[in-house]
Amino acid sequence: MPKKPTLTEDQVRDRAKQILGFEDTETAKADVGQLTSFNQLGFAGVKDRPDGWYLPNEKNFPAIILEVKSESTTFKQAHIDELLKNCAIAHSKYQHVVGILYNGEDTIVFKDDECLNEEEQLHNKEYYLGLYAEDTIDKQKIYNLTKRINDSLHFNFGIKNLNHRMIFTACALVAKRYGATLVKGMDYATFHTSIHSTLSKSLEEAKKQNQKLDLLLEVYSEIKMNITNNQEAIDEFIENVSQISDNINSDFWRGEDVMAIFFNEFTRYKGKSEQGQVFTPDHISSLMYRLIDVDKDDIVLDAACGSGTFLVRAMCNMIKEAGGINTDKAKDIKQKQLFGIELDREIFALACANMLIHKDGKTNLEQLDSRSVEAAKWIKDKHITKVLMNPPFENKYGCIDIVTNVLDNVEPSAMCAFIMPDKKMEKVKKAKKILRKHTLHKIIKLPEDVFREGVTTSVFIFEAHRPQKGQQILAYYIPDDGLETVKNQGRQDIRNRWQEIEDRWVDIIRRSDSDESKQWINADEHLSYQMPQPEFEIYEEDFTRTVMDYMMFERGIDAKTFSENLLNAVLYSSEVKVTTDGNITITLKGGHDE
Repeated sequence: MPKKPTLTEDQVRDRAKQILGFEDTETAKADVGQLTSFNQLGFAGVKDRPDGWYLPNEKNFPAIILEVKSESTTFKQAHIDELLKNCAIAHSKYQHVVGILYNGEDTIVFKDDECLNEEEQLHNKEYYLGLYAEDTIDKQKIYNLTKRINDSLHFNFGIKNLNHRMIFTACALVAKRYGATLVKGMDYATFHTSIHSTLSKSLEEAKKQNQKLDLLLEVYSEIKMNITNNQEAIDEFIENVSQISDNINSDFWRGEDVMAIFFNEFTRYKGKSEQGQVFTPDHISSLMYRLIDVDKDDIVLDAACGSGTFLVRAMCNMIKEAGGINTDKAKDIKQKQLFGIELDREIFALACANMLIHKDGKTNLEQLDSRSVEAAKWIKDKHITKVLMNPPFENKYGCIDIVTNVLDNVEPSAMCAFIMPDKKMEKVKKAKKILRKHTLHKIIKLPEDVFREGVTTSVFIFEAHRPQKGQQILAYYIPDDGLETVKNQGRQDIRNRWQEIEDRWVDIIRRSDSDESKQWINADEHLSYQMPQPEFEIYEEDFTRTVMDYMMFERGIDAKTFSENLLNAVLYSSEVKVTTDGNITITLKGGHDE
């Protein structure tokens, strides 16, 4: 039997390029080769030549240096020394560098100067960048950039409408993502037109599937600036948007992290929209995703999608599970597995922009009333298996009607998680009818201050098309999410406590573990988490007062008149003395001092 030919060094290099996904992007230089020197890659005067490189524009993001050998080569110390020498060159500009030695079969990986002994297989670049995910994400930078953008649009451009400020910025980010030329020195007309033309071009293919994406262009065109001649403000906006774009589009950050900060910062200035929307904090969307075990094969719906928080969270998590953005499965997830409905015209445009920022060219969003027959048919056609939603809370916007329409039209046994006010299922009579068709499995009461509007909420987890039939409801209370209020910046996870809290609660709730907050609720009695009542206490004075009140009632004595007469008798039939130190002594008749 002929021996299988071994790969040459060039063939190994080509294989590594494909596996790692080394291609130039707008946020990083990435490629493989033999002829490119560090000098050509921006390291002045350095003639050494790496076999492969990933060099992000943002110097606080990790770089990757690749060294390859033929498949027949056994690694020696000299090969490791050569890799570490090239990593040291990259370290002159980058705080963090991953070094990879690869021969088509074996892999040696260095995280900075530490050899990772467990790494035997070559992965895509996102895997290696993820080794630093907890180390270098500068959320404060994104908060600061977004605040500067918001303040500038408000005061330097005169855009008073908050939704318009959000949409304008989101459109600029979409345009940057699709290659718009936005450079300092552009006058307002050129700047505005560049965004519009790039948006229009980027939507051409997507509009074949979803004509309503035209609404994004319409809303963008309707946004009016009161001030358009402030060149310094235009230049500052372009610079800030470019920096945020680099963070969103980088292979290192998951884009929803950046966009969550972006939207949180903007929505800090508003409460509810005219349609009763309350935007979902990103950490709660992460919790809900895990509570109903969404995976890469699910078809996910948010029928009150707002700016798209749940859909983007699902998209990014599902793609990560599928093996990264460059897989065929990732394309399927974007095109066929994420669906959203939003009624508000401007918020619908914002959701479209949010999805497009993440290069979702087949955005499956519809502008519909989620209570309608049309929405019911649309949902039924999508064969939804998981639902993540934060419907509008007030009855006038049809909270329970939306929940009912969703549950009635998703697939049998679909798991559906809704954020609603704690007592919503008890206060609205028709809510109880839901249990004739569907099972409410769990109620997770959220921390009291998750929503700034003051409403206390719970996550209600249903299984569709399976009647309750007396099944008890498992309930828990998460008292604290670890977030703290930062002056002028809302609630933030400044101490990085949430991930540990989320992990703990997901584990407890999945396994129905014991916890002091755990409850089993009879669905015929309650449909909310029951907060413990204060322990009953009675004192001797209370008992005496009650007995005396009853005795006076029996004898027809007016308690108020009796009290006044008794007080007068005590005070004015007694000897009162004021001592030199200011104390008052009352001597009752009979000689007793008080």
